[in-house]
Amino acid sequence: MHHASDRYHDDAHELEGFLAYDDSTPARRPAVLIFHQWAGLGEFEQSKARMLAGLDMVGFAVDMYGKGRRGGSPAENSALMTPLLEDRALLRRRTEAAIARVRSLPMVDPDRIGAIGFCFGGLCAFDLARYGVAGVRGCVGFHGLFAPLDAKVQRAPKMHTKVLAVHGWNDPMVRPDSVQAFAKELSGHGADWQIHALGGCGHAFTNPAAQDPTGGMQYSPLADERSFALMRGFFREVFGPRYEAKVTECPWVG
Repeated sequence: MHHASDRYHDDAHELEGFLAYDDSTPARRPAVLIFHQWAGLGEFEQSKARMLAGLDMVGFAVDMYGKGRRGGSPAENSALMTPLLEDRALLRRRTEAAIARVRSLPMVDPDRIGAIGFCFGGLCAFDLARYGVAGVRGCVGFHGLFAPLDAKVQRAPKMHTKVLAVHGWNDPMVRPDSVQAFAKELSGHGADWQIHALGGCGHAFTNPAAQDPTGGMQYSPLADERSFALMRGFFREVFGPRYEAKVTECPWVG
């Protein structure tokens, strides 16, 4: 398996993603972008890229902040994330730079692109679905943010990209009224959507480093496993049955 850092650009802004794929075959295959949490691209997202490579896809962990720009505390993380939350046009440019990079890869089928994202990265994945980019078949958000797209950012009147949201019902960052608003938005744009709410779960339930139950952020092995099963079935639907075949060889966790 090939896996390594991968540099690309948003105009003059240097970005450093992480690419993983099975290099034993030259065949074109689906690619899945992995959008990171608020701290930036790290080992968590890299592990997901390697897992997806083991499922005969190309895994590409996206860098939304820039080469070397990573947070080490809640204050630093927020300082990196907030400009993108406040400027969704900038967020779109960073997303489109990653799409362009992935499509340039010779082993990628440009008509079979997907995305997954965690927390802030879930918002990025949902925004990608909102754009209506050709060839993007499905986007998955795990405990993602549901904030609606800025009205100044162009979106597809009708969403052709399928959406899966896996949401902790007790998530303090995404209350039930936000879930209802998100469902109404997706329905209003004709999306094929699913929202799976997991009872007893808060935010960051897929992240083993999340150990703050009083703050509403707590890893849950069971919710993590269920999330993987939901994602696996989703990509089996949008890409084809063969992309479930190797799942026992590629655990979601670790």
